[in-house]
Amino acid sequence: MATNYVFCPNCHTQNTNLNAACIRCGAMLPISPMPMQPAGNYGMTMKPPGADKKIAAGICGIVLGGLGIHKFVLGYTNEGVIMLAIYLVGMFFCGIPSLAIAIIGIIEGITYLTKSDEEFVMTYIHNKKSWF
Repeated sequence: MATNYVFCPNCHTQNTNLNAACIRCGAMLPISPMPMQPAGNYGMTMKPPGADKKIAAGICGIVLGGLGIHKFVLGYTNEGVIMLAIYLVGMFFCGIPSLAIAIIGIIEGITYLTKSDEEFVMTYIHNKKSWF
């Protein structure tokens, strides 16, 4: 539950809505019908640790999907090597395996970008889901 804040009309000090009087000057506080953000926060929310990899992995998956770069970004070295090997070996087989692995990379990149930060971190950072 978010804490509601009220600013003192007298000294402009930020107070919680639980106070009837200002904690600094003692003036009566107005009743605020709308919740306000704490001073200095400016609406910014904290991202969970690991969420910074979401954009990089998603873009790498879409642009360089067949090479498995997005797997390396997430720390999945074995899966990245598998994708890279299939892509390179697939070039000798009319490119069909390379095309298939590139499509998988594009799908994974789109999947990364469509998840929320919390869902991405839970699925790919904590639970280590390496494929799709």
